[in-house]
Amino acid sequence: MSQVRVRFAPSPTGFFHIGSARTALFNWLYAKHTGGVFVLRIEDTDQARNTDEYLELIYQSLSWLGLKWDEGPKVGGNYGPYLQSQRAGIYKEYLEKLKATGRTYEKDGAIYFKLLGERHEVYDEHRKKTVTKVKNAPAVIDDQIRGRVERVEDEDFVIVRSDGNPVFHFVNVVDDITMNITHVIRGEDHLSNTSKHVELFKAFGAPVPSYAHIPLILKQVGPGKMSKRDQGALIEDYKKRGYIPEAIVNFLCLLGWNPGDNREKMPIEDIIKLFDLPGINQSNARFDDKKLAHMNLAYLLELPQDSFLSLATTILTRANATDALLANPDYFKAVMLLSQPKIKSAEELPKYTAYFFTEDYIHVPEVKAKVMTKGDPKARLTELIEVLSQSDFTNDIAMEESIKALAAKNNLGFGDYQAVARYAVSGTNVGPSLTAMFRILGRDKVLNRMQKTLDS
Repeated sequence: MSQVRVRFAPSPTGFFHIGSARTALFNWLYAKHTGGVFVLRIEDTDQARNTDEYLELIYQSLSWLGLKWDEGPKVGGNYGPYLQSQRAGIYKEYLEKLKATGRTYEKDGAIYFKLLGERHEVYDEHRKKTVTKVKNAPAVIDDQIRGRVERVEDEDFVIVRSDGNPVFHFVNVVDDITMNITHVIRGEDHLSNTSKHVELFKAFGAPVPSYAHIPLILKQVGPGKMSKRDQGALIEDYKKRGYIPEAIVNFLCLLGWNPGDNREKMPIEDIIKLFDLPGINQSNARFDDKKLAHMNLAYLLELPQDSFLSLATTILTRANATDALLANPDYFKAVMLLSQPKIKSAEELPKYTAYFFTEDYIHVPEVKAKVMTKGDPKARLTELIEVLSQSDFTNDIAMEESIKALAAKNNLGFGDYQAVARYAVSGTNVGPSLTAMFRILGRDKVLNRMQKTLDS
C-alpha cells in the first residue's frame, strides 16, 4: 500500500469549532497510526467571509492542541500552494482537462459537469421549472466507517459559477488529486457530497480515495448538530479558560471512537497505537461539557509543577494580578502548588487564591451568615488567637494538634474552630488545608485577620 496521505481542509470564516478540531484530530491520528502524512489545506475561496484573524486562529488552535501538520502553510511541502486562493492556475488547468473530455457545458453563464447516462426532461414541482434528469448508475462508496454506501447523482451540477469562481466540489476533488490524498476523513454531513466527488474523480481518470465519514457531534441538549453558537463549542474559549490541551485531545478522541476497553484517560502514544478507522462509531456522539471538565481536572492534577506554574502565571496575569506574581515568586509558587489539588479548573485560580494576595478580599455574605451566627464564633476566635500566637507557623501538624487540643479542652470539635478560622482568614468556607494556608500566609497576617474579624 502506498503511504497514507490525509488532509484537514478548514475555511477561515469563523472561530475554530470543536467539531473541526475533532476532524483534524482523527486525520492526524490516522496519519500517525499508519506512518502517513497529515496535510493542512486552507479552503479560503470565500473572500467575503475569510479573515486573516480566523486563518491565524486555525494555525494557533492546531498548534496548541499539538496537531502539527507535515505539509501545508508555514511548513511547505511538494504539493503546494496549500491555500486554495493561490491555486487558481491549477483549477484552470484541470477545468481545461475536463472540457477536453466533453464532460462540461455552459448554461446561464455557469459551467456544469455533465453526467453520463440516458437523459430526459422532467418538470420539477418544487423548483417550478423543467430540469434534465440523468439515468445514472449509482456511485458506490466503500466507506471505512459506514460500509458500502450507494448514492445516485441524477442531475448535472455546477462546477464553476457564473462569476468565474469554481465551486467546492470541483476544487476539493482537484486538490485531492494533485496532493495525492489517499484517505478522506471528514464529517458525516459531507456524505451527501461524496457521490458528486466520486463522479469527478472518475471523469479525471484519477483513483478514488478511501472515504471515512465520522459521526456528528450533537449539542448537549436537544436534537441537532453542535454549532459554533452552542456553549462549549469554541476551542479558543478553552484556551482562555486555562484548559489543558492534552485533556481536550483525549476527550475529543472519545467523541465517536472507542479504544476497545473501558479506559478514558489515555496518553497520546497509546491512542495513536490503538486508533484505526474501524474503531470509529457510526452513531453520533453527544457533547458533554461536564465530562470534558472532569477529564481536564484529571490532567490538571497530574500536571508537573513547572507546567502548572506557567499556566497559573498566564491565568493570573490575564486577571490583572501581575504585581502579586512579581512581588514574591517563592510565595506565588507556594500558593499555586497548594491550590493545584483543590481547584476544578485553572480559571478558578484568581478567585480561589485572591485572599493570599490582598487584604481587600471578599467576605462571602452567605458564609458569614452561616459561620458567625453559630455557637460563639468570637469566643472561638479569641481562643485561637491566644493559641496560635504561641504556635510554630512552619509546622502544619503542630498547628493542627494545638487547635485539636484547644477543641478537646472545651469539649468541641476541630470543625467548630476551623469554620470561623477559615472565614476570618479567607472570607469563605472552602479552600486548601487550614494549617497549610496559615503557614503560607504567615503568623502576622493570620492573627491580624482574626483580630480584625473579632473587632468587626
